[in-house]
Amino acid sequence: MPETASPQDPAAVRLRLDLAYDGTDFSGWATQPGLRTVQGELERAIATLLRVPEARLTVGGRTDAGVHARGQVAHLDVTQEQLAKWTGRPSDTAADEVRARRLNGVLKRGAADIAIHGVREVPPAFDARFSALRRRYEYRLRGEGMRRDPLTARFTAAVPRRLDLSAMQFASDELLGLNDFTTFCKAREGSTAVRDLLSFEWRETEDGAYAARIEADAFCHSMVRALVGAVVAVGSGRIGHDELVALRDARERTSRFTVMPAEGLSLEEIAYPADDELAARAEQTRARRDPLL
Repeated sequence: MPETASPQDPAAVRLRLDLAYDGTDFSGWATQPGLRTVQGELERAIATLLRVPEARLTVGGRTDAGVHARGQVAHLDVTQEQLAKWTGRPSDTAADEVRARRLNGVLKRGAADIAIHGVREVPPAFDARFSALRRRYEYRLRGEGMRRDPLTARFTAAVPRRLDLSAMQFASDELLGLNDFTTFCKAREGSTAVRDLLSFEWRETEDGAYAARIEADAFCHSMVRALVGAVVAVGSGRIGHDELVALRDARERTSRFTVMPAEGLSLEEIAYPADDELAARAEQTRARRDPLL
């Protein structure tokens, strides 16, 4: 049986998948031998749907174990024959809905904690990972003395200290902009931790939690949870505002704050440019960022 198409196949059709998942029972996005992962379940479902040995997905944001997503994006290359088998009708909005419905039907049998919101054709230049302009996350938490809502507790981290929301926002503001975030993450080999943090805003939610909106052009491993951990350390009085700034500028990993638990984190949105700018954006993203002086 044929596999799904390779990116080099000129007859391949590229599909964009928009999806969400409850990450609680997954060992992260990426396939790992012997472990349940989002990628593993989704590729298995697609292979079953298309009756091929395997399917290969490229994801926009690789989430860690226990991290959730409302706005995850992935892409997949299929042959024209496989597309026709999946869709059963010409490519239009109705066809997009049919593809999503059929894939959800397969997932319901063993991975109902994944929901496919859309499956649509995109230009070959679209790359779920490298074409992204920015990514937006939300982190939810409750401090000591805050009302606990059992309906959202599964997605909200518990902090065993009282928290000052205004101090947390003041600290978050200090982290905005183009910075070397080595203090808060580990860059991949051959790359830097230079990122542009576009937004870090806190609010109180309807169910009584605190939620942070965190947006950047890109993130490195554990960066969001480390940033929140640092801000929580300020909000709980463990470290002062001046120390946070000093830690940021030191560009060294530290034990002065802790990386927050996975359950409070959700990938909310990945934004992409217009179709005619996809290739240029992917080329720009692949380029190594210069270190900051």
